[in-house]
Amino acid sequence: MRVLGLDVGSKTVGVAVSDELGWTAQGLKTLKINEEKQEFGFEEIGQLISEYQADTVVIGLPKNMNGTIGPRGEASQQYAAEIESKFAVPTVLWDERLTTMAAERVLLEADVSRKKRKKVIDKMAAVMILQGYLDSKN
Repeated sequence: MRVLGLDVGSKTVGVAVSDELGWTAQGLKTLKINEEKQEFGFEEIGQLISEYQADTVVIGLPKNMNGTIGPRGEASQQYAAEIESKFAVPTVLWDERLTTMAAERVLLEADVSRKKRKKVIDKMAAVMILQGYLDSKN
């Protein structure tokens, strides 16, 4: 049982995958996307679902601090619906409030340069989203 975790932004999608037992999340990659050109990275997501035989995809749902869902949250909901229809795999929307800030803090504490942080922040946020989901299941 592998689970794919995604942190969907307007320009990138951070990707993480669980181990086969569903205990730990590891960062895989960051995909470049372009919402304006309708380039969402679904082809690569489909390849990863197949390669890792993922039976679930967890997608970060950015909520406002008061719990409401804004435009980015709606975009994540649409992304989840597309994945379900294209790949026939169930998706879970996971509250991702503050995960990007937490990932940034971890990278700052590790003294990672600004340039390197920019390259790995989305992948690390995907790991935190997926790990939160996995911890809730175990």
